[in-house]
Amino acid sequence: MSGSDHTVIAPEAELRTATRSPGMLARSIRKHHFYYWLMLPGLLYLLIFKYLPMLGISIAFLEINPFIGLKGVLGGEWIGFKNFQKFFGSYFFGNIVANTFIISGLKLLFSFPTTIVLALLINELVNVLFKRVVQTISYLPHFISWVVVAGLAFKMFSTSDGLVNQLIEWLGGERLSFLGDPRYFRSVLVATHVWKEIGWGTIIILAALAGVNPELYESAIIDGANKLQQIFRITLPSIAMVISILLIFNIGNLINAGFEQILLLYSPVVYDVSDIIDTYVYREGLQQLNFSYAAAVDVFKSIIALLMVVGANFTAKKLEQEGLW
Repeated sequence: MSGSDHTVIAPEAELRTATRSPGMLARSIRKHHFYYWLMLPGLLYLLIFKYLPMLGISIAFLEINPFIGLKGVLGGEWIGFKNFQKFFGSYFFGNIVANTFIISGLKLLFSFPTTIVLALLINELVNVLFKRVVQTISYLPHFISWVVVAGLAFKMFSTSDGLVNQLIEWLGGERLSFLGDPRYFRSVLVATHVWKEIGWGTIIILAALAGVNPELYESAIIDGANKLQQIFRITLPSIAMVISILLIFNIGNLINAGFEQILLLYSPVVYDVSDIIDTYVYREGLQQLNFSYAAAVDVFKSIIALLMVVGANFTAKKLEQEGLW
């Protein structure tokens, strides 16, 4: 670290300029070596666990046989885009892609606004102790595994002795098969997802709300603004950048509809409305042992996710909102 204050933290412009040539980058590393050492564990993590496994993508273009050893994997026959063509022509292609986007879209539609609303409500609580209790209770479901959540869902929505069906019957209705009827299965998926993740999603929004200048609210109160007007005129515009970035992340994650949740809750009778790309890859790759084909389907999914992130970032820029780059 440098001894003078003005060289301890490298300006962003200086770092950007330093990457333009190897010589400038070397000088920047010597000058700010302490910060580069701090970056090293993160870079190694990305290299070992994120980038090196990407070499496995190659099996999507090979016909491999892992049961005869490394020779069957490394010496696999090159088949080009044959697995992709097989997937695009598959009977399941349209259904699993549609299910993936429908389930993800429903989760985003219901969880994203409710997360913002919950954060705004928590932020308005005056009693600090009660506020912390509410935050803790809302965070807890995030730490419960999907295995436990699926067990709770089976007990809650069971046709024979489930609490929900007992309540429906008590109100004069008929028992419903929430987990075995395609008409209700997606509702269970969305409800359990919102319950599990809504509290955890408020953390970043509450952090952003803490940074809003209190003088803005004082001025608004003097001008006679009520709570709703303060929320729509001050709070939401002040955290618009954070909401924009979170929305981009969520849109980029639309292709992930929740593998663990669906795998634990679904059954063949609801495949038509619940079978997604991830569960299809699981069945083809680990149950049918079609590793190359499953890898090709997963590569397709990754490409779609990349395009969605780029598209969402481009749209945010066009709407004059903050983007990821």
